[in-house]
Amino acid sequence: MPADSSTDDPRRAVPRTDALLAAPAVQAAVQRLGRELVKAAVQRVQGRIRDGGLPAGDAVDAVLAALPLTAGSLRPVLNATGVLVHTNLGRAPLSAAAVEAIAAAAGTTDVELDLRTGRRGPRGAAAIDALLEAVPAAEAAIVVNNCAAALALVATALGQGRELVLARGELVEIGDGFRIPDLLESTGAGLREVGTTNRVTLDDYLAALSPDTGAVLKVHPSNFVVRGFTRAVPVRDLAEGLAGTGVPLVADVGSGLLRPHPLLPDEPDLQSTLADGADLVVASGDKLLGGPQAGLVLGRADLVQRLRRHPLYRALRVDKTTLAALEATLRGPLPPVPQLLAAEPAVLTARARAVADRLTAAGVDAHVVAADARVGGGGAPEQPLPGVAISLPPTFAEPLRLGGRPVVGYLEDGRTLLNLRSLAPEDDGALTDAVLEVAAAWT
Repeated sequence: MPADSSTDDPRRAVPRTDALLAAPAVQAAVQRLGRELVKAAVQRVQGRIRDGGLPAGDAVDAVLAALPLTAGSLRPVLNATGVLVHTNLGRAPLSAAAVEAIAAAAGTTDVELDLRTGRRGPRGAAAIDALLEAVPAAEAAIVVNNCAAALALVATALGQGRELVLARGELVEIGDGFRIPDLLESTGAGLREVGTTNRVTLDDYLAALSPDTGAVLKVHPSNFVVRGFTRAVPVRDLAEGLAGTGVPLVADVGSGLLRPHPLLPDEPDLQSTLADGADLVVASGDKLLGGPQAGLVLGRADLVQRLRRHPLYRALRVDKTTLAALEATLRGPLPPVPQLLAAEPAVLTARARAVADRLTAAGVDAHVVAADARVGGGGAPEQPLPGVAISLPPTFAEPLRLGGRPVVGYLEDGRTLLNLRSLAPEDDGALTDAVLEVAAAWT
């Protein structure tokens, strides 16, 4: 008589949901991540056991392995693209000091309380002080949630029902289809375009001034370059030309570079732009500054106060964690983006050789090659940065991107390149392990 085959049915071995959830390690995960998220992982593991792809005795370990690092869906990614400030990868990675500051600010804090008096205090005063210390040419500053918000606040407060004068060649698109003229006009400001696409003079600006002029706006075209028969008016010349007119000069410098940088000679910075006579500057906090997403507005105290008192400011201001991260970025150790920008080619080459040696020793076809890097994030679009990359076969690109610790590189000339210029030195080990994991899956 044949044996009862039902005893061999893997479905009979599937652990019950309540039993798996009651396991101590799984219970700890529930406390950290929440019951529903952990339960979903349990159900996926039960499905693998039911299909015969996983032994029932490995259920708890499989559940723990299937859980995300956090209750959120965002995953840490190794940026090997060679783009230091990659918009699709969250722009600037925060410094350890900024991350610690966010954790400290996550609970109940004194964000708007003066502990000495017990009364309400100025919101984000310490972050503003740090910003003013970093840019001494500014009299005052405020922080909003991104650079577009900063520009919208300026346009609303200074240009609503009036005209903003700006060069036709600076009516730029800032990404994902968002255009500067559309943003400005949405605030109720009128636009007075001057000059041509490729050339504008000081006289063009001055001829456009009228009693309806709210401000002159100069926008740095950060994500493209116009070459050839061109002419632009520097901030210093514009400031001198506007002297005595009472018309504010506002400069959008984009990238958040605090001071001039020798590797980026054409990138405007906040300190120099204000010193050259701009009344207000706006910039991003999460690009070359290397901090959290934020829009920075610095300049004349009376104009900054005018923005601060505008009703729109309340809708655009940042939260306590952003203020904490910004202050720590400014006061703490050099953030990752400035560190990556300052990387020495010889050091990059030594790192790349160490990674490649470990990979080749494991049988991976890896080579060290020269590869230019870029600032990214709309900054210094034609300024290459000397970089070094690990060259792998093209078949590595997709599995690296889909691995347990995703690695985003790029394909070029029939090879996968992992550029170390955009990767922190402490991540070289994780990069190597990710490549080895992919290679092991094919053997």
